[in-house]
Amino acid sequence: MESILSYIYYGNISFENQENLLQLLEISIYFKLNLLKEIIQKKISNSINYSNFFQFLFQNRNLNSNEIEIKCFELINQNFSQIQNNENLFNLTKEEIIKFIQFKQEKKEIFQFDFFQFLNNWIEKRNEKLKGKKEKEKEKEKEKEKEKGIEKKRLFHSFFSLFDKDSISKQDFDKLKQFDFFPKSFLVDIQNKVIQYNQKEIENKEKEIEKKWKKEVEDKNKEIEEKWKKEVENKEKENQQMKIEIEDKWKKEVEDMKPIFDKYQEKYQKYLEFEKKMEPIKKNFPQFSETRIITEEEYAKKLQEWINDNDFFSKMKKGFSAKRDGFNSQKWHSICDNKGKTLVIIKTKDNFIFGGFTQVGWRSNHSGDVSDSSAFIFSLRNDKGDRIPAKFTIQKGHEGRAVYDNVSYGPSFGNYEDINLNSNLQAGRLNFGDYFNTPNGITYNTDEAKSYLAGSYQSWVVDELESYFI
Repeated sequence: MESILSYIYYGNISFENQENLLQLLEISIYFKLNLLKEIIQKKISNSINYSNFFQFLFQNRNLNSNEIEIKCFELINQNFSQIQNNENLFNLTKEEIIKFIQFKQEKKEIFQFDFFQFLNNWIEKRNEKLKGKKEKEKEKEKEKEKEKGIEKKRLFHSFFSLFDKDSISKQDFDKLKQFDFFPKSFLVDIQNKVIQYNQKEIENKEKEIEKKWKKEVEDKNKEIEEKWKKEVENKEKENQQMKIEIEDKWKKEVEDMKPIFDKYQEKYQKYLEFEKKMEPIKKNFPQFSETRIITEEEYAKKLQEWINDNDFFSKMKKGFSAKRDGFNSQKWHSICDNKGKTLVIIKTKDNFIFGGFTQVGWRSNHSGDVSDSSAFIFSLRNDKGDRIPAKFTIQKGHEGRAVYDNVSYGPSFGNYEDINLNSNLQAGRLNFGDYFNTPNGITYNTDEAKSYLAGSYQSWVVDELESYFI
C-alpha cells in the first residue's frame, strides 16, 4: 500500500521487492489504476523465465492477466519437449489447456505427437482424481470404470473440437490412431487430408513426367533438324569436306581433353585450398602435419585441451592411417598395440568426426576389457552443431570397461558398445552412453544417442582412421 500511495501522490513506484509484484498488480486492478496496471504487467512479464513461469501462471488465475498468461504460454511452448512430464504441467486446468491450444493455433503452429501424448496422460490423471472422489462402494467399481471411459471420451471430444485438421502433420496421423477416444469425424477429416495430399503429389508427378516427355520430344526434334541441316550443308560444300573433317576432328580432340584438364584443374585447386587451410595447423600443431582429418585449428586446440598432457601431445605422431596402411583390424593392432597412450580419430563418409583417447592403449595378447579412469571419447563434428566439439568421460563405476581389446576388432571404447569397429575397420556399432557420459538432454539407448557420433547406429562408413602415439 505504501508503494501504491507513493505512485498516486508522487507518480513513482519502487519494484525493489519482486515478490510483491502480483500483489501490486491485484491492488492496481482493484483501484482501476490502468496505467500502473500496464507498468506492473510489463515488469512481471520481464521477470518471468524458465524457472518461475509455472508459479506466475498459477498465481495469475485470480488476476486473469492476459499478458502474463501469454508470456507463460510462450515459455511452455518453447520448452514443451523438456517439461512434458513435469508435474506442474499436469496441474493446468481444462480452461488453461483450451487457451494454450487456441494460442498455438493463432500462431499457426503444428501440434507434434508429444502434445497429444501429454493430453492423453493429463486426461488419465484427471480421471484418476475423479475416480478417487466418486468411488464409495466396491460393488460399483465396474460402473465407475465405465463412467471414467465416458468422461475421458467427453474430454477428448471437447478438446479436439478446437483443432483445425491442418494443424496436425500427416506424419503423426498413424500415431494418433492409437488413441481410441478420438472423434470419428476428426479422424475422417485427417484421413481425407492425407488422401488429398497424396493425390496432389500424384498430380504433380504426372505434370513433371509430362513436362519431361515434352522436353525430350523437343530435344529429339531439334537434334533431327540439326542433323538434317548438317547433311544439306555437307552436300553443298563437298569441296570443303576435308577441311571440315579436320576441324571437326581437332575440335573433338580438344573437347575430349577438356574434361581431363578440368578434372586435374579442379583437383589442383582443391589441393591448393587444402594446403592453405592447413598452413596454421602445420605451423602451430606440426604433429598433425600429415593428417587428413584435423583440418580445423579449433579441433587441434580442443584435443590439446582435453588430453591435457603437453609432453605427450607435442611428441605424438601419426602411426596408423587406414587409407595408407589398410582397413584391417589385425594391421591396426600390429602398428598400435603396446604403445601406451593412444589417440584415435575417425572420419566418416558423411564428414562426422569423432574418436577416443586412452592412457593404457591396446595389447595383442589380451582379449577383454581394460580399465582406464582417464579415458574419454569425443565428437569434433556432427549435425548437432550447438553441442560440439564435446568431450565425454567414462561413467563413474564403469572405469573397468573403458577400453576393449580383441584382435578381431579395431579400436573399441566402452566395452565394445560406445564405439566399436569390426575387422575391416568399418561400422561395428555406436551404442553411445552405455559406459561413457552423454551430453545434457540426450538419453542412452535412444535414436538421438545412437546417431549422435556418426549419424546412425550401424550403417555409417569410415572414410579415414588415424591413430597417434609417441
